[in-house]
Amino acid sequence: MSTGDLPQDRTVGSDAKHGKQQDEPVTIRDRRRVDPVTGEARSEDTGDGVAADAAEAGSESAPGPAAGPGDGADPEVEKLTAEVAERTADLQRVSAEYANYRRRADRDREGTLLSAKVSFVSDLLTVLDDFERAEQHGDLTGAFKSAADKVVGVVNKLGLEPFGIEGELFDPAVHEAVQHEPAEASGPTVTVLTAVLRRGYRISDRVLRPAMVTVQDRAENDVAPEVVAEAAEPSTDPGAEPADGGPGAGEPQNPV
Repeated sequence: MSTGDLPQDRTVGSDAKHGKQQDEPVTIRDRRRVDPVTGEARSEDTGDGVAADAAEAGSESAPGPAAGPGDGADPEVEKLTAEVAERTADLQRVSAEYANYRRRADRDREGTLLSAKVSFVSDLLTVLDDFERAEQHGDLTGAFKSAADKVVGVVNKLGLEPFGIEGELFDPAVHEAVQHEPAEASGPTVTVLTAVLRRGYRISDRVLRPAMVTVQDRAENDVAPEVVAEAAEPSTDPGAEPADGGPGAGEPQNPV
């Protein structure tokens, strides 16, 4: 049989070995430009069909384009983003509440500790007064002095501070005046302590007992410059009336 007798397209099956069923069919395509039977030139449809088949096969095997940002946000991603934002806000709110709680707890604990110190040391103020009077009379000696030093050391560790020194500026908030002597000279004056009859005590910013003192108005020229500068500060009130009943007044009340 000549080559021209072959059809343009046919499927030839090859028998399987030992008479088994045929394998996959083999397709034979005639790509000749001249028809061997008529001798006429063939059209380009055959070649275009092969190219179209190849293009179609390629398009079927090629994966589709991945969704990009321009295709719109993924609803699942939006949901997760909203949940993260909500959890973050909750965490920030809880952190702020815990920080406020810690500050309140620390402040309350410090206040309770200070109140306990004040309650304990206030009961020892009269004992400290006895130690001071015994020292002034020379009776604070021997074992008595040793015990007194230990008691004073304990209250000092608790933050007890004495105040009230002769010559310092009078402050009605911490001083209790039992005698007031007016100034002999005219002109600007300041009120200072002339004698401390009983020492005052405080712990931190809390006054346990004001100092019992006598005061006198003195001219600014007769007072130390630092005392005059302290009297000029806005926080002080040198012109305030002393808390006394005048000369000859009775013993003032003990605020403790």
